[in-house]
Amino acid sequence: MIKKTSFIALSCVAVLIAVSACKKEFTPGDGAPPTPQVVPTGDMSLVSVDKPQLFPLVAADSREAAAELNVTGSVFPDVAREIPVISLANGRVVDIKARLDDYVKKGDLLLKVQSPDVSGAFDVYLKAVNDEKLANKAFIRAKTLYDHGAIAQAVLEQAEDTENDAKADLTAAEESLKTLGVDKDHPSNVVNVYAPISGTIIAQNVTQAAAAGVSLSGSATAFTIADLSSVWIICDVYESDIAKIKVGQSAKIQLNAYPDKVLTGRVSDIGPILDPSIRTAKVRIEIPNPGILKLGMFVTATFSSQGKEVHPVVPAPAVLHLHDRDWVFIPGGDKQFKRVEVRPGAILPGDNQEILSGIAVGQKVVSNVLQLEATLEAQ
Repeated sequence: MIKKTSFIALSCVAVLIAVSACKKEFTPGDGAPPTPQVVPTGDMSLVSVDKPQLFPLVAADSREAAAELNVTGSVFPDVAREIPVISLANGRVVDIKARLDDYVKKGDLLLKVQSPDVSGAFDVYLKAVNDEKLANKAFIRAKTLYDHGAIAQAVLEQAEDTENDAKADLTAAEESLKTLGVDKDHPSNVVNVYAPISGTIIAQNVTQAAAAGVSLSGSATAFTIADLSSVWIICDVYESDIAKIKVGQSAKIQLNAYPDKVLTGRVSDIGPILDPSIRTAKVRIEIPNPGILKLGMFVTATFSSQGKEVHPVVPAPAVLHLHDRDWVFIPGGDKQFKRVEVRPGAILPGDNQEILSGIAVGQKVVSNVLQLEATLEAQ
């Protein structure tokens, strides 16, 4: 009986030792630091933590650089390189050889139009040919009679004038056929319409069997062709920033579609009229197209001035990109950090980030926001 009691006591002592060992193993001071706890503040711009020392601060350094102005814009065709395709012969479209977005060369056949105008114009041409032949014979006869003294000089001059009028009418009839696109030696009631320039078809207003021509219902312009080897960037610049830009100034163009490519253009015009609702002026930038600029693309244009500006610089990990906006965290009081929106600039060597606005040089910010980001999401 005594042995059994001793065994039970020893077992209890062993269990107590094991529990004590387990408790010691999970003492907070012996393992990894505990995760900081979030304390709700009611203000979404504030993050409150129980151990702020876990988030080291760093003072924003300074960098002197040329003053820059960033504006958004869109790609448009150069109106001087944009040509409408018009059929001067009225009629019905019987064949279309090109489509929207096609690249065509100058002289390429675009469409065929069956036109009653051709019949009328060719009829006028044939009559002009006959009238000129008759007038020419009359003039030759009058000249022969005048040389033999059979008629007066006034009669000869009248015959010569009639001949000249007939020649003028024939020339006009021939030009009318050329304008309609008709070969006088091979007439047809179907008129071919050709591309006036090389370029891309950016608009199509005609379909198969539709009406075409300048005097029939529908659009007079069948196609619009644009030479996109050089395009315009149209930007909206606020009234307060207009003085920072001048005609002839260069601009760097960054594309949303190709963020790794930077193109260079030249300011060719600053609009003389401000939009009364948003107080912006249209600024036009001319830029050669390397083949990647497409009409309607959104771009960011950066203008650099001769003056220098000082901007704060922080470590790149100190900037949090959240909901398409950029933020840093600054001290906000007792165990709190305040979220402040910033406008980032260039990425600098050493994994640093230029800040264009939002904080000042010397402002202390959290050097790495990875943990605060998780804290913010938890809040």
